[in-house]
Amino acid sequence: MNYVHKTMKSPVGNLKLVGSEKGLAAILWEDDDPARVRLEAGPEDPHHPVLVETERQLNEYFAGKRKVFSVALDFVGTPFQKKVWGAMMSIPFGETRSYGDLARQIGHPTAARAVGAANGKNPISIIGPCHRVIGSSGKLTGYAGGLATKSLLLRLEGMPDADTKS
Repeated sequence: MNYVHKTMKSPVGNLKLVGSEKGLAAILWEDDDPARVRLEAGPEDPHHPVLVETERQLNEYFAGKRKVFSVALDFVGTPFQKKVWGAMMSIPFGETRSYGDLARQIGHPTAARAVGAANGKNPISIIGPCHRVIGSSGKLTGYAGGLATKSLLLRLEGMPDADTKS
């Protein structure tokens, strides 16, 4: 697969948008661990239509004007990861689910830790709303963009009491 990328400024730092001819393949954090999402970002292409549209929709989201994304997605992962990410994509704006909730949703009720690991490898941060997945106690748990970013995204979605204590 051939990928291209562009970088955009956002309220949560610079984001690297990675796309293919199929759609958006990744949104990577400024200080992302390169081992978290294993794909080559390819050359820079600031005019790639998928990346331009992704930036537009993300800017609307950060401005409080978008609750649902419509950009084409190109998730790359294992079948289990894709199942978890599919369940994660069903979490509505302004709501959260626990790792256990997602495990039950995909038919693996004892796999909360495996769901957590798959969630941590979600390549399409923000649009793939892994920030909406929290611990069973209601506390915010690990997030590749950092817990402060996770809390900010949840507050942006109307959850002002997002708790960052773990």
